[in-house]
Amino acid sequence: TERYLREVTIPALLRGRAKAGKTLEGFEIVGPSFVVTGNDQHEMNTAADATRQQIAFYGSTPAYSGVLELHGWDDLHGQLNSLSKQGKWAEMGSLITDEILNTFAVVGPPNHVAGELHRRYGDVIQRINFYAPYASDPTTWSSVIADIKSA
Repeated sequence: TERYLREVTIPALLRGRAKAGKTLEGFEIVGPSFVVTGNDQHEMNTAADATRQQIAFYGSTPAYSGVLELHGWDDLHGQLNSLSKQGKWAEMGSLITDEILNTFAVVGPPNHVAGELHRRYGDVIQRINFYAPYASDPTTWSSVIADIKSA
C-alpha cells in the first residue's frame, strides 16, 4: 500500500543504504500496484472481484500481516489464514471491503489510473508494474500507458 511503502519500506531501504554507506542516488525503486479498471461496469466488477481474491490470498500469508496491521486490520490476517487452511478460497475475497480494495489498488476507469498512480507513487517510485489479476482488453492498457507517459 502507499502508506506501507512510505512508512515502512522506504525508511527501511534508507536505513539499509545508509548502513552500507550509500544513498538512493542511482538507485531505482520499482513497485507493483494492483489496478482495477475496465471500460464498463461489468469489466470493473470482474476486475474488482479478481483483485479482491488476490488481495485476500496475499493477506492470508504471514508476510502481509504487517501491512494489514499498519492499517488497523489486525484480525483480517487470521481470518484469511484460517479460511485458506480450510480450502475456502472462494470465501476469502468477500472479506476484502471496498476500503481495503481502494487502499491496495488504484480503482477507476482507465482515464483515472495514471493520475492516481502518479499521486500515490510519483515521488517515490521510478518504475511501476501493473498487477491486474484478470483478463482485460489490451487497448485499455495502451491508453493507461500513454496517460502515464504524458503525466
